[in-house]
Amino acid sequence: MKAISIAYLILVHRLPDQFKKLFTAIYESTNFYLIHIDKKASQEIGENVRIFLKSYSNVHILDSENVVWGGYSMVQAELDGMKYLLNMNAQWDYFINLSGQDYPLKSQKIIREFLSKNNGKSYLKIADQEKSRPETMNRIENYFEELEDKISEKTHKRNFMKDVIPYIGGQWMILTRDCCEFITNSIEVKKFEDYYLNTLIADESFFQTVLMNTSFTGTLVDDDKRAIIWIPDGDIKLRPKTFTKTDLDFLQQGNHLFARKFDDHVDNNIIDSIKAQYDEPFKTLVKITDVKNISRTIPHLN
Repeated sequence: MKAISIAYLILVHRLPDQFKKLFTAIYESTNFYLIHIDKKASQEIGENVRIFLKSYSNVHILDSENVVWGGYSMVQAELDGMKYLLNMNAQWDYFINLSGQDYPLKSQKIIREFLSKNNGKSYLKIADQEKSRPETMNRIENYFEELEDKISEKTHKRNFMKDVIPYIGGQWMILTRDCCEFITNSIEVKKFEDYYLNTLIADESFFQTVLMNTSFTGTLVDDDKRAIIWIPDGDIKLRPKTFTKTDLDFLQQGNHLFARKFDDHVDNNIIDSIKAQYDEPFKTLVKITDVKNISRTIPHLN
């Protein structure tokens, strides 16, 4: 069985000490790491992270984007990260994106074993947007403009892309190298970039819609391998719950590889409790591989 190499893109905007915990947990010399420090992060945070990473030869810093919540800039940061990693002289097999407030629920050894057993499959949440989450259709049926620090409140209706079915899922992905090469190089993707530039929360639907409406030939699995508990945040959106030790049973029982999100200012012990589980046998490996692949009319997807 081929040994898998992983290329990580980590998005950082606060809590540098917590980022260091994440990085230490996922670090292996055979992997590759690309760090994006949000332009809104303080100079102190950026310098702190850069100094910490200086001793690692397989770590690179991506030019910073001003990432606005709900804006296309999040997608652009992901695309820039994929392109950067592909242009490196490095033969990695999988791309995984993480936030600096994420943490692995399994060791790197186990994560690599899982990807080796499922080599060729890409993992991300995918659902027909109109059927499963009709309340979000306004995100793509209205024209939104990203400003310096927010999304413009002025919108207007527009027709969605002709002969395209909109899909939705989430921002977090585990993608094969072939999948990343298609997304960044295929001429089919340009029209999606042009349209989604002016949509709301494009990072939850751009990649899904591209992969499900083009000639991409890989296998997609409707599972991003992330443990997240969504809780209300105002009238129109949800946000990920910040995990505390009361959530430890939930995190230990799931089949996820990563969890989001953590905050040392809320609970600075739960990460240590998770780390203590790494040496236990991976009892759920068989269950994790037994997942449902996305199906559609194109025969190359199972």
